[in-house]
Amino acid sequence: MHKQDTFFSESLLNWYAENQRDLPWRGTRDPYKIWLSEIILQQTRVAQGLPYYERFIERFPTVKQLAKAEEQEVLRLWQGLGYYSRARNLHACVRKVESEYGGIFPEGYAELQKLPGIGKYTAAAIASFAFHESVPVVDGNVLRVLARYFGIAQDIGEAKNWSVFFSLAQKQLGSFPPQIFNQAIMEFGAVQCKPGMPNCETCPVRIGCYAAQEKQQLALPVKVKKTKIRPRYFTYWLVQNQEGEVAVQERKDTDIWKGLYHFPLLETESLPKEEEVLKALPAGLFIQELPSGGSVSVSPVIKHVLSHQHLFIRFIHVKEASVSQKGPWRWVNTEQLQELPKPIVIDKYLQEYLF
Repeated sequence: MHKQDTFFSESLLNWYAENQRDLPWRGTRDPYKIWLSEIILQQTRVAQGLPYYERFIERFPTVKQLAKAEEQEVLRLWQGLGYYSRARNLHACVRKVESEYGGIFPEGYAELQKLPGIGKYTAAAIASFAFHESVPVVDGNVLRVLARYFGIAQDIGEAKNWSVFFSLAQKQLGSFPPQIFNQAIMEFGAVQCKPGMPNCETCPVRIGCYAAQEKQQLALPVKVKKTKIRPRYFTYWLVQNQEGEVAVQERKDTDIWKGLYHFPLLETESLPKEEEVLKALPAGLFIQELPSGGSVSVSPVIKHVLSHQHLFIRFIHVKEASVSQKGPWRWVNTEQLQELPKPIVIDKYLQEYLF
């Protein structure tokens, strides 16, 4: 145990009292609102996630209303946040709360982890913020603060080391109010002890901080395993038939964007040259004859970055095409297309070139 543990915890609470951001889910003990904010903010910055939280609460103010919603509506509202499995787990979770718990989130750190999409961190957040259970939260911000202050060199990417940080966080929490302490250490990591070079000059705990004293801010926390990035090459065919309808299909496999709609897609091992992209059609798409003149356009290559993949995308826009109605595609008008949940890269292209 660090000899200045009380100093550390009390300093964080004092710092939080003066520096906490005014966020709409703070100050509430409604587990539904707390849960929703935590799911949205997983792998999402507060500035990006806040408008989504507000839209979800406005559209679905209760558990029952979100549970009754269609999955496509949930995905459409989630569009742009990425990691769409979060949205599907969110919907599955609230339906289970409605069907098995009478629309009321269960109390207790252990019980909460039985719900879809709720792991140890989210369960701790709900249990401490809503029910004031004395259990610490351990997210990326907390890992970074603890590793730097206490000089912990164990790899935060290794699951076996999680218990080391959890135990240390539990000791620092002690008898302090968990709903305040947990918010304080998370906020401190997000605002003060940030990734990269932290704001050590204005840090209230710098005199006891191992990383600050030993100039190890950039070395801690330790994360050895690096994400392997996979490049992929997509050519989308945005095909409008002679009635102006567009061919779309729902992605149903376990790949990225499951449950979202996209256009006929040809994926290749490398980026085809521009003069070659018109020579191959996706399976199931039958264009009897490409229209001449300005009715066919090829977009520049768009790079779309995901956590484990970099997508290199071209759009081929074909207007007034004579198209076979066979195949796996659904034909929708532009108004219907607007309402369908789509990957953000497709939505941005449509907003610029079609709508």
